[in-house]
Amino acid sequence: MSETFRDNETQSRFELNVDGATAFVAYRKTPDEITLVHTEVPPELGGRGIGSKLARATLEAVRTQGRKLVVKCEFIQGFMKKHPEYNDLLA
Repeated sequence: MSETFRDNETQSRFELNVDGATAFVAYRKTPDEITLVHTEVPPELGGRGIGSKLARATLEAVRTQGRKLVVKCEFIQGFMKKHPEYNDLLA
């Protein structure tokens, strides 16, 4: 399985490319905050833990960027409930 994660600022989304398909978390950025608004995993990537890998990579990217986090996306909210180690990112 080939995986590549990137911050696609042109399309305002974090992307995880897996075997030619792209899962993403759409966002809105300000200088101090990032709001995660929607997560999408293509059906062909379903059931493989791709959403969790994408969530973890996204939250680590937010940490690296030094921004505070606002979460509007239900998937990311659910992930963070299971992984409270990311709660320090919240605005």
